[in-house]
Amino acid sequence: MITVPPDLQVGFQALLARKNIPEKYRSHYSRWLRYYWDFCHKYDYPVSSNHSLVPFIGKLREKQQAAFQIEQAADAIGTYYELAGGAKGAPGAGRGTAEGESLAGAPQKAISKSCPSVGKTVDGAGVTPRPGATYDPPASGRLAVHAPAVRAYGTGTDGVRQPGGDHQFTERAGAEKGERRKTGANWQSAFDALDAEIKLRHYSRKTLKSYSGWLGQFQAFTRSKPLDSLSDTDIKGFLTYLAVQRNVAAATQNLAFNALLFFYRHVLKKEPGDLKNIARAKRKPYIPVVLARHEIDQIISQLAPPLDLVVMLLYGCGLRLFECLNLRLNNFNLDALILTVHDGKGKKDRTVPMPETALSRIRGQMEYVRALHGQDLKAGYDGAFMFGSIEKKFKNAAKELAWQWFFPGFSMTHVPQTGEKRRYHIHERHVQKAIKAAVRDAGLFKRVTSHSFRHSYATHLLQANYDIRTIQDLLGHSDIRTTMIYTHTIKSRTFKETKSPLDFQLSE
Repeated sequence: MITVPPDLQVGFQALLARKNIPEKYRSHYSRWLRYYWDFCHKYDYPVSSNHSLVPFIGKLREKQQAAFQIEQAADAIGTYYELAGGAKGAPGAGRGTAEGESLAGAPQKAISKSCPSVGKTVDGAGVTPRPGATYDPPASGRLAVHAPAVRAYGTGTDGVRQPGGDHQFTERAGAEKGERRKTGANWQSAFDALDAEIKLRHYSRKTLKSYSGWLGQFQAFTRSKPLDSLSDTDIKGFLTYLAVQRNVAAATQNLAFNALLFFYRHVLKKEPGDLKNIARAKRKPYIPVVLARHEIDQIISQLAPPLDLVVMLLYGCGLRLFECLNLRLNNFNLDALILTVHDGKGKKDRTVPMPETALSRIRGQMEYVRALHGQDLKAGYDGAFMFGSIEKKFKNAAKELAWQWFFPGFSMTHVPQTGEKRRYHIHERHVQKAIKAAVRDAGLFKRVTSHSFRHSYATHLLQANYDIRTIQDLLGHSDIRTTMIYTHTIKSRTFKETKSPLDFQLSE
């Protein structure tokens, strides 16, 4: 990696101090500057030109950096531009800039083009950090949970900023040496319509984020082609590009196809035409990773509370990770030992039996939530994050104990729009990282994820001679063929009715 010159580092740190950037964030700012320098030298961009910021932010988005990290990176590079433009002889100063162009006033313009959330509110998410101002990222990175994904923005012919900037394809445009392609029509209405159609069908936030991301990439690929001129040829070209040039996995290619098919049918209100000749990627047969019971016990023993209880419920009830983390206190019926899963995959509800061996741990977690809830109320707590419009119907539901998360987050979240203090559940990444570390510490060689415990749940029920239809209901599968995959994870056994050898028919 390219190193930033020491004299530039000293000047950069001094400027951060003058701009009142908290000391605990200055190391992050220096890291973004180092990444930026390495990016510019790697892709032959001018290191002190604001034109380099747009593709750099695009690269961060391709790496799936969180929204607040992208904004912090933009603020750091904007600060560097002030330093490079304000000091003669600064390293790289003036390289690649037009005659008479000053970098001192360029950061805000460049940042607004590459990351529109800086200084503005993005889709109501309340992301309002300002370049040059003190920046305090949300607690525990919760912004990535509650805020929609920050899209890339280009500039249309009408001068309106629009989602889906071309810098998503910086590698594809590498031969142009940083030359920015011009966008065409304004696709803002398409993104708004896509949001409305997905919300109308009550699809999940992850579906909205995924489909919006693919639409942004499709817009960049077509160079913001007018919406009424899109055809099936554009879909074919995009999918071919994904498969041949980007070499994406089969599942990724099919996800992109489904997103574009939804966009054509429900947003553009037209069939995409003849798609028979489009080569659909076929996924290879997948055999789930199944853990033995002693391996599950080893992993649980390596986890600290409450993450060990999370894994106990993943295996003991066959839950998906998001189903487990979305549990609230009112999902548990301790008298009947029944756990109700609301709004599972496909917005389906189901009930599963609770493991009796985990009952004492479940009661202990409930007492912890009760004590934490009391402390939160004394600290001005505004309640747990709720779903849909239930808070409009029951105004005090968010503060009621029954609606609190069974696995509450480690810190409260500040909502910028309302100034409220709310609490979310534990983030999925905390559980995933903890499971990965526990598997390593347990000395296991299997590729274990949070979903492996659900696979083990189904397999062990099958080994215990539970019928396949019962397992289908417990897992919440709509199609029996999905459940049948677990027949490949156990040895084939044939049971015959016991008969006396005297009754066997002897062949002559």
